[in-house]
Amino acid sequence: MRWEGGRQSDNIEDRRGEENNGASPVFRTGLSGVGFALLSRGGFTGILILVVIFLGLSFFGYSPTRFLFGDGALVNEHRAPFGAAKAPLQTNDRRSLFIATVLAETEDTWGEIFFHHNAKYKPPILVRFTGAIDSPCGLATAAAGPFYCPADQKLYLDDEFFDKLATHFKAPGEFAQAYVIAHEVGHHVQNLTGVLDRMNKRRASADTSTANALSVKIELQADCYAGVWAHSTEDDGLLEEGDIGYALNAAAKIGDDTLQKRTHGYVVPDSFTHGTSAQRVNAFKTGYQLGKMESCDGF
Repeated sequence: MRWEGGRQSDNIEDRRGEENNGASPVFRTGLSGVGFALLSRGGFTGILILVVIFLGLSFFGYSPTRFLFGDGALVNEHRAPFGAAKAPLQTNDRRSLFIATVLAETEDTWGEIFFHHNAKYKPPILVRFTGAIDSPCGLATAAAGPFYCPADQKLYLDDEFFDKLATHFKAPGEFAQAYVIAHEVGHHVQNLTGVLDRMNKRRASADTSTANALSVKIELQADCYAGVWAHSTEDDGLLEEGDIGYALNAAAKIGDDTLQKRTHGYVVPDSFTHGTSAQRVNAFKTGYQLGKMESCDGF
């Protein structure tokens, strides 16, 4: 992808380095009344309960005093030693420039598409983090992969995922990384158009199998939207030979059936939430070949 020298988005929130991955989770809002009630009115039984809670929380790495008397939501917090200097983050390295440029390309693509639909596109914020992060959609770790939170209209991306994509998932190439960003932006488009809200309401009242099937539809449409962006990028002369192949390979490597076979040796179709490798490849190709937002309505 010929991205060097392109416009870079300012809609990036850099929260890398906020967490210490080795730190024990702590609780930020209080259950203080529990501890004091057990001590003051629980008698011997209360003290015994406190001992059990303390041992249990300590075993799992939590802070029992914070849980019982202190400050509720589980997060990894790191408090640097007083006076300790924080290493400066690299924001002009190749990866940072790449992420900012790809995000800008999605802004240009969807801004134009929304304009032709007599609507205004509101770009999302991309949050870069390391290890774990607390969002309005809950606590997330790097193991969960990139995600979109409709509550704050932000994309969350752990930097190490791109390395994992190339090594663990065997999906190398910068355009594979661009596909990941474009897919999450696709969820933002769904949120702006109301699709995400409607589907989530249907999922909330459905049985597990039906809810999973609806999740697959959401994910496949986001893949299709990523393809629409790729089509626009090609029209702008930014694609290089092999780029689409990198994106299709990434889509295939993270299909539910492929991941389940790799992890368990078998597949459980009713548990799919993102679609099979073939479905994800087809969704991206549909958006890429047709290049229109409406071409993704069928997913």
